Amino acid sequence: MGLDMYVTAKRYLWDFGDSNDQAIAGAIGKLFPEMTGYRTKQVEMEVMYWRKANAIHRWFVDNVQDGVDECQESYLSVDNLRELRDVCEKVLADRSLAPALLPAQSGFFFGGTEYDEDYFDDVERTLDWLNELLVKNVLIDDHKHWEFYYQASW
Repeated sequence: MGLDMYVTAKRYLWDFGDSNDQAIAGAIGKLFPEMTGYRTKQVEMEVMYWRKANAIHRWFVDNVQDGVDECQESYLSVDNLRELRDVCEKVLADRSLAPALLPAQSGFFFGGTEYDEDYFDDVERTLDWLNELLVKNVLIDDHKHWEFYYQASW
């Protein structure tokens, strides 16, 4: 039990002759030959995962979910991802800013609320993942129909 958190990337596969979409659907069809005659409509990938990173969770609740924390799936804009990246960079550059910019949150099996090495490891991992998406443009430049979502369970 505990706080598990995910960012997923989803891509709807269009019927407009996009060769990438056709290739994805074809590859999935080969993996599941028993599904012949059906159309693959969407693919989904987990691109970030945390366990008990309650400060990161609180940031999503406060900045994306309008303060509502009901384990709901919430859309993330690229601007949301950039904003979280910027917060992580500031906190890592000056650890004294952590309580103000990325405060810890207590909760049922949410993990510790200390600003210790575990906290900063979570922030650093988050920054690494966000840089993979945003700086190296893994999914953003060729964002054809990719959408990002945050969800937690606890």
